[in-house]
Amino acid sequence: MLLQNGRIIDSANNLDCIGDVLIEHGVVAQISQTPIDFDGDTIDCTDCIISPGLIDIHVHFREPSNGKHEETIETGCASAIAGGFTTVCTMPNTTPAIDTPELVIQSIETANAIGLCRVLPTACATLERKGEQIAPIAELVAAGAIAITDDGDVVEDDAMMQAVLEQCREHNVPFMQHCQDPKETLGGVMNAGKVQQELGYGPWPRSAEESVIARDIGLNETIGASWHAQHLSSGGSVTLIREAQERTLPISGEASPHHLLLTDEACKKIGTMAKMNPPLREKHDIALIKEGIVDGTITILATDHAPHPLATKELPFADASFGIVGLDCALALYARALLADNTIDWPHMLAMMTVQPASLINRQDLGQLRVGDKADITIIDPNCQWTIQSEEFSSRARNCPFDGWDVSCKAIATIYGGKIVFEALGSRIARCENTQ
Repeated sequence: MLLQNGRIIDSANNLDCIGDVLIEHGVVAQISQTPIDFDGDTIDCTDCIISPGLIDIHVHFREPSNGKHEETIETGCASAIAGGFTTVCTMPNTTPAIDTPELVIQSIETANAIGLCRVLPTACATLERKGEQIAPIAELVAAGAIAITDDGDVVEDDAMMQAVLEQCREHNVPFMQHCQDPKETLGGVMNAGKVQQELGYGPWPRSAEESVIARDIGLNETIGASWHAQHLSSGGSVTLIREAQERTLPISGEASPHHLLLTDEACKKIGTMAKMNPPLREKHDIALIKEGIVDGTITILATDHAPHPLATKELPFADASFGIVGLDCALALYARALLADNTIDWPHMLAMMTVQPASLINRQDLGQLRVGDKADITIIDPNCQWTIQSEEFSSRARNCPFDGWDVSCKAIATIYGGKIVFEALGSRIARCENTQ
């Protein structure tokens, strides 16, 4: 297969040029700024971007679930490739929680059998995510877990957190923290502030996030494990991470579409569809998160794709589920949040969705285009105009606050291991008669 005349952006190798990419036997065979002579299937990539396959290090696919959720690894993978993602990292807050090597292996084997995209599971820090007994981290990593996290819950006990960080450092695996002090969020369902007071809902202060980040940075001063803050919502959190990085500590953080585009005002307008964990904050928080993206404090964009049945979103606000699905439309939302106002440019944004998440999870074989590497590629039309319609998502879930938004930019083809696993290309594919 030949990808012709596209803008090739590979931030890992400082490549940004118009050219061709040839795929043979599932790998990248040639990258050229001059036309490649090829007699076979071709994709016209004129006015499109040819990017390394997108990576999302924070998704929830709910399997195993014991029937509690509609989403599965298969439907989650379908959602991922519809959004241009060739690799996703799944969280372990499943039923049962992924705290054994057998469950890690099962997740990998299930995804491999489906064959739509690469699924790299994370595993629990503590047994059943209860914070009482440390999980067998060495065995979990050996089985294929690419990060350790109790996502959905914080590791609350200081001594337990220290032990987890020591194990993560010893086994060269990042720890991903759900930054929420539960003592500060009892009854909390939205950002503490004027809108919360107006609506009369329970407050969720910024300090619940910031205090965990500050504690973990302190614990990690002498340990030096790779530590990562998930779904940042508070501007103050960005400052804490920046200051830790200035002391050369291995601390990183991620931003999500909803925390870049929505404020707590959305809770008034769209109700429970705006109920998030952590909650939507205010405009100045968005400004500080964007500032952290510009200066490199925040290096990763991740969706926190969290599917829920609509029935659990149609409850009263205090009782409704937290979360949002995002894989199908994330790329367009990032473009709207970060490109439309020139916060950053395409190479910077794609780096945050390819090589930088790959680096965090120690997968140098992913997130870049190199001759000889597996051909995981996303073709992006940066000018495609479309309307987000959650009913058309490949995910089974519909809990999306962006339903009905008019957006620009779309992944029009997703190539995984040299095979087109998703396409919205119309006549752009020219198939050779000999290979049809």
